[in-house]
Amino acid sequence: MFTGIVEEVGVVSSTSARSLVVAASRVLQGMELGGSVSVNGACLTVTRFGSGSFSVDIMSETLDRTSLGLLNVGDRVNLERPLTLDRPLGGHLVQGHVDATGKLASIRKTDETTVIGISAPPEVMRYVVEKGFITVDGISLTISARNAVSFEVAIVDYTLKNTTLGDKRMGDLANLEVDIIAKYVERFSSSQNPELTIGFLEEHGFVTG
Repeated sequence: MFTGIVEEVGVVSSTSARSLVVAASRVLQGMELGGSVSVNGACLTVTRFGSGSFSVDIMSETLDRTSLGLLNVGDRVNLERPLTLDRPLGGHLVQGHVDATGKLASIRKTDETTVIGISAPPEVMRYVVEKGFITVDGISLTISARNAVSFEVAIVDYTLKNTTLGDKRMGDLANLEVDIIAKYVERFSSSQNPELTIGFLEEHGFVTG
């Protein structure tokens, strides 16, 4: 489990068909073989350590659902260690299970933020709600607007400078993970549960009237 608050931007130092080597420093502290790490939003298992680096293996399903297979040597990646009980939950609960990739459809500057529009497939958009959470390349963000096929997120300068979002260009892919709460709400509301009503969901803050 992660928070979507990027701890460090690492650099890919080696790639192969099913593995990555990532140069890093901060996230290496406390990292263990067999432990988890979020790389651009995908939860991966640490398999080896090098001098100032770690290695992860990538399963076929992960390659199919994410943009990790497109990474090259020198590319920067967002890194986060798993959430522990002594760390604050600064973003939202993130599993590191990427649902699909989206494509950057627009980038525009405002006075205080950069607004990025991302087109996404229906299996993602069904869970996207304005002011809700979404994870983009491992970054916890709030959805500022949406339509049938895309959504927008407003990015402050600090996030642009301390994640890979500042490297993104039109047409680039991004790993997307929707808020797990939205999936649970859908699952419960579709079940044969007479106690789960719209009124119940409103009362507990899952939907607004």
